[in-house]
Amino acid sequence: QVKLQESGPGLVKPSQTLSLTCTVSGGDITTSDYTWNWLRQPPGKGLEWMGVIAGDGSTYYSPSLKSRTSISRDTSYNQFSLQLSAVTPEDTAVYFCARAPVHYSGTYSPEDMDCWGAGTLVTVSL
Repeated sequence: QVKLQESGPGLVKPSQTLSLTCTVSGGDITTSDYTWNWLRQPPGKGLEWMGVIAGDGSTYYSPSLKSRTSISRDTSYNQFSLQLSAVTPEDTAVYFCARAPVHYSGTYSPEDMDCWGAGTLVTVSL
């Protein structure tokens, strides 16, 4: 059974870079059958897909966040990571990592995910 777990700081200052890591157990992030995604949900708002890293290491980002988002991976630890730069209080959200079966349209939506981490709250504040 695949499990995903987010980790990282719960508080980030404005203008800094938010960094989170997702540790995957029970599955291999280099598989060609699945992709590994980051999503977020601001307080009182809906889920937003942020970006994806595929089994071959290729990445694709939401156009609205592309300029500030980077997703990378460490296959030695079966982890993938999110970096979001120049954060503002509007980036305060619960951040989720999730798995989706691969498709080739590039972008994904929350409905595509079949396995989720528990989520971690990141607050952007002084």
